[in-house]
Amino acid sequence: MKDWFESLEMRERQFVAIGVVVVVLSLLYGLVWAPLDRNHMALKAEVQNWQRSLAELRPLRVNGRNPGQSQSAPVIGMQQSPIIIVDETLSSRGLDRYRRRSQPTTSNGIRVEFENVAFDELVLWLGDLSERYAMHVQAGSFSTGSQAASGRINATLTLERAL
Repeated sequence: MKDWFESLEMRERQFVAIGVVVVVLSLLYGLVWAPLDRNHMALKAEVQNWQRSLAELRPLRVNGRNPGQSQSAPVIGMQQSPIIIVDETLSSRGLDRYRRRSQPTTSNGIRVEFENVAFDELVLWLGDLSERYAMHVQAGSFSTGSQAASGRINATLTLERAL
């Protein structure tokens, strides 16, 4: 091959040398650079996707808790029985006059029946129980109240305390 190359004229040698350089550069680009660049672009798109997802989730994290409240609020009254918790919280909200019956279901549960209670007040009371005492509704039934007042319901709720 060396003999063949030396037998060429100077102009032909330059043309062949330039051709070899172009072929080597093309092979390097096609076999090394292009695959690396494709992987880089895929990773860049994935990072942008994750950043977009995080940006969408940030408002949810802020809305999920009250301002100034730490992520894990301490639950109070874990030693109190559900009957005591329900009695105290209903009295503090003025809902005790709408309660018809309270009956323990388990050591951590209670069934409470209401008649003609304001739905909005009942929901606020349930929010208090959930936040402060880790008590959640396990089952419930609602019907319209017997009085003609708007927003009044009859409700039967089974509450359980999360351990």
